[in-house]
Amino acid sequence: MTEQGYRVEQDGLGARLSALTSLGDATKDLVATASRLGERLPMLGTAPPARHLAERLQEAAGPHGLANAVAAANAELASFQEALSAASGTYDDHEAGTKSAMRDREDGGS
Repeated sequence: MTEQGYRVEQDGLGARLSALTSLGDATKDLVATASRLGERLPMLGTAPPARHLAERLQEAAGPHGLANAVAAANAELASFQEALSAASGTYDDHEAGTKSAMRDREDGGS
């Protein structure tokens, strides 16, 4: 906070939005990989105890393994990214309006 109020560093905000976009893209790839892995039994061997363990591990992970958890995290990330982008746009609009009002006030007071 400055003496005049809060100040948002737009360059820093833009960098964070870019980083979130990259993270979202990587998470989408992770969802695809997790889905493929969830479709296969773990390679623990062919002995009955190993096959039983593999089936139990797959059952515990659910039908899509970790894909659902990663997809949920990706949805939260996308939601946060949208909110941050909207907040940035609102800040820009408010800042422009404030600057315009200040200019009008200075012009009217001269």
